[in-house]
Amino acid sequence: MGVTAASILNRLLSRKNLSAKIEPTGDEATTTILNHLKEGRLRKAVSFLFDSPFPFPHPLYARLFQICSSTRALVEARKVESHLVTFCPTPPIFLLNRAIEAYGKCGCLEDARELFEEMPQRDGGSWNAMITAYTQNGYALEALYLFSDMNKSGVRATEITLASILGSCGVALALHFSRQIHGHIVKSGFLGNVILESSLVDVYGKCRLMNDARSMFDEIQNRNDVSWNVIVRRYLEVGNGKEAVSMFYQMFREAVMPLSFTFSNALIACSSMAALVQGMQIHGVVVKVGFEEDDVISSSLIDMYVKCGTLENAHQVFNQPNSSNLISWTSMLYGYAMSGEVPKARELFNEMPERNVISWNAMLAGYVHSAQWEEALDFVHLMRSSIKEIDHVTLRLILNVCTGLLDVARGKQVHGFVYRIGFYANLYIGNALLDMYGKCGSLKSARLWFYQMSQWRDDVSWNALLTSYARHGMSEQAMTIFAEMQWETAPSKFTFATLLGACANTFAIEQGKQIHGFMVRNNYEIDIVVSGALVDMYCKCRKVEYALKVFENVASRDVILWNSIILGCCHNRRGMIVIELFRLMVMEEGLKPDHVTFQGILLACVYENLVELGRQYFDSMSDKFCIIPRLEHYECMIELYGRHGTMDELENFINNMPFDPTVPMLERILEACRKHGNSKLGEWVAVRLNERNLL
Repeated sequence: MGVTAASILNRLLSRKNLSAKIEPTGDEATTTILNHLKEGRLRKAVSFLFDSPFPFPHPLYARLFQICSSTRALVEARKVESHLVTFCPTPPIFLLNRAIEAYGKCGCLEDARELFEEMPQRDGGSWNAMITAYTQNGYALEALYLFSDMNKSGVRATEITLASILGSCGVALALHFSRQIHGHIVKSGFLGNVILESSLVDVYGKCRLMNDARSMFDEIQNRNDVSWNVIVRRYLEVGNGKEAVSMFYQMFREAVMPLSFTFSNALIACSSMAALVQGMQIHGVVVKVGFEEDDVISSSLIDMYVKCGTLENAHQVFNQPNSSNLISWTSMLYGYAMSGEVPKARELFNEMPERNVISWNAMLAGYVHSAQWEEALDFVHLMRSSIKEIDHVTLRLILNVCTGLLDVARGKQVHGFVYRIGFYANLYIGNALLDMYGKCGSLKSARLWFYQMSQWRDDVSWNALLTSYARHGMSEQAMTIFAEMQWETAPSKFTFATLLGACANTFAIEQGKQIHGFMVRNNYEIDIVVSGALVDMYCKCRKVEYALKVFENVASRDVILWNSIILGCCHNRRGMIVIELFRLMVMEEGLKPDHVTFQGILLACVYENLVELGRQYFDSMSDKFCIIPRLEHYECMIELYGRHGTMDELENFINNMPFDPTVPMLERILEACRKHGNSKLGEWVAVRLNERNLL
């Protein structure tokens, strides 16, 4: 493996015969090395240096360390350090610092730390080099501990060190430590340094303290493009796309040109909000400033248009010169795949000049999203025979295919494969396995795997297990799991919605009321999703008054919730309440009903014997609300006319239907003819049924 930093330095300190200063010689050798470096031949330059038995000027060593850092050339960095300490008895601290930096850049923290520990003397640059090495390699906590040791040793932190350590605070989400650094910056008089101030904005934002981040940002006197990019990015990451876009526009008012990444972040914010208008405005700015050929921005534009559902605009960007890179191809492919245009997506996939695992996953996701399970399975076989790469997204999608096919045997094969390739502890895949077993009805396997996940499972795991039992009508077992769950994690609104659905399907009113009470006692937010589940549960359990009370307490009601209460009241034969609810929905709240709403109102007319009102509602579907009646609406009208004996209206209605009556319709009409007397219509129906060999 070669010499290490520690062994070299130990050898240096033990060799007394090198204490005499050696005069630098070898101008010709220096020139040769410089020529090699100029031509990009680092390995030859270092080999020539290593074979030369005399020291070189210090600037040459510094340059070599710098090039080793930038090219991640670990072997060459070790050779340069070996030559330095061999032929220079007391290497300057700054050169050893450059060596630490090189080892850090190469990811060899062991050599960096050993050299740091063995240095006869250190300065602030030494500490900064070691802290930066830890920070750059993802060892944030080690960097923080080293900074504490630095303070204890009495070395004063420089602005560079503070910027580096703030980066580690952001990675480790060390808020308390960050506040201490903030205070240190103030005491040291470093406020006014835009790098440090921007770093504080960054770390507060990463800790999701956007009020603190914004306050710090507003204090920066000379905000630059990096400062603005940081605040836009942090607003985006906490889910505040609106403020991210607002800050992006404010940059222009302060005459700061955004970085390409800032443009990209603003476009991603528009994607998250489906804010097409703002996205198009940013697109206009991109064209105006000449950034439309930037790969990052063009890919973000395509993604924005895809997420906003305007594939035509996305394709226009995609067709521009220099926009068809791998990321853009994949974004375009994903857009078509997830919008249901799977053949078009496959056409793009087949035309791609290059693909990676993300491209394959995007195409597979399209098949899964469109429930094209056989095609998805064929694509999985093609993928496995074409590429070696596979990631957790691929495995999750393959498990979705097994679930869609209800193929638990194949799912178990995937489970074995997950173990073989070392993904068994991946929570994302673990929950997918749990979902697969549950939906395929293998509850024993689901429960066994759930307990095997005990070291890394989360609330999603509990919800998946709950849903599995609830889906199969095992509400008591689901309630038992709910009780166990509370010892490990807090239930979410999805947990409650699942449990309430189980209670509704098994008419377990007492358990449903217990869940409702639990939410109220523990101050859970009863949002529109949970309210809908409560309304559905109470209605199915014949407690309409409770359902109406829940419905009345919802601040903002959508069409789905209105439909839940309307159908719930309808199935409880509360037809007049349904008619009043429909009036409130349309006249007072101004919501447009959909086909489900009309199914409920027509059923209410059937139960209340309101033939003429039912006809008016049916006619209003197309005349007033532009809703084309579906099969279920025609069935309701036949039931309405047939149940209440309006045979002439029934016959006229059948003659004007845009399609032939179905068998259930004909059977209902024949029953009405026998009950209320209409031999002519009855004979016509009998002939139709006889033609279908059903009499």
